[in-house]
Amino acid sequence: MITTVDDLGAVLQAHGILAVSVALFLKRMGIPVPGLPFLLLVGAQGARDGRFALMALAAATLASMLADTAWFFAGRRYGRRMLGLVCRISISPGTCIRRSEVSFERRGALTVLLAKFIPGVAGLAPPLAGALGMRPSSFAMLNLSGTVLWTGGGMALGLLFHRQVAQLIGWLQEMGRAALPFLVGALALYVGWLILRRMLIARAAGKAPRIHRDLLSAMIERGDPVVVVDVRGLPATPDARIPGAVQAPPGSDAFEALSALASGAELVTYCDCPDDATAAHAALKLRQRGLPVRVLAGGFSGWVDAGLPTESAANTQQPR
Repeated sequence: MITTVDDLGAVLQAHGILAVSVALFLKRMGIPVPGLPFLLLVGAQGARDGRFALMALAAATLASMLADTAWFFAGRRYGRRMLGLVCRISISPGTCIRRSEVSFERRGALTVLLAKFIPGVAGLAPPLAGALGMRPSSFAMLNLSGTVLWTGGGMALGLLFHRQVAQLIGWLQEMGRAALPFLVGALALYVGWLILRRMLIARAAGKAPRIHRDLLSAMIERGDPVVVVDVRGLPATPDARIPGAVQAPPGSDAFEALSALASGAELVTYCDCPDDATAAHAALKLRQRGLPVRVLAGGFSGWVDAGLPTESAANTQQPR
């Protein structure tokens, strides 16, 4: 049983490769485990043992690749539904989906290579790449390169600052039994901050008024003056849309042109993020312009689950 930092140091020295592999696998699966400290520790230890450093790099890369590959094929099998699951598991705000979509819009497949260095994108890149239909061979090559850069970079920092890491471990050892509660408390604060951040974002998103899918469906059937706005990212959206929806993700020219469509009509934004985060964010921006706008509760996935009609992406309107 680990009761002191000395015990923890002994465990890391004897099982450092296993420890970093498990930590990075859990992190890549979405569990809020800070991976950088483990990379720094094995990197610092690698300063004294080059063979250990190579083995740790290979093991950490393999563990990350296994988790990323699992998410990739889950996204390939279940599509964008997996994105909300990743956000919920990782205690990340729903807007991380939009951030990942923007990254794919700007960088394309290179997003997979750079994802681990982009906050809010790292966890979403594998399932989003799968949902977009990226070839497994392309994903494997880009993800392997990016993973080696990421894990190698973390270990290189530990190698470069191995003296400082050793001093930190020595300081913790001087604390004795008080050190372990200190580390546990720091981890608890880290997770607590993630949860608080998620709650604050969800609270802000909750201020946007909602509309139930059945009511929106009835309004569309009656021909009421309503403009349905699809705020999902352009290349990341699936083939289906709500009938008559206009494509206008936040930040696009189409989004800025929505004011011209709202004359005498109500706007309804929708996405498929957890807590309708992107749609709520877009709605709040439009309400600041004085436009009447509500958010489709449950988003596009809720619309589909209710068996309501959809149309092909080829029929999706663009605001003029």
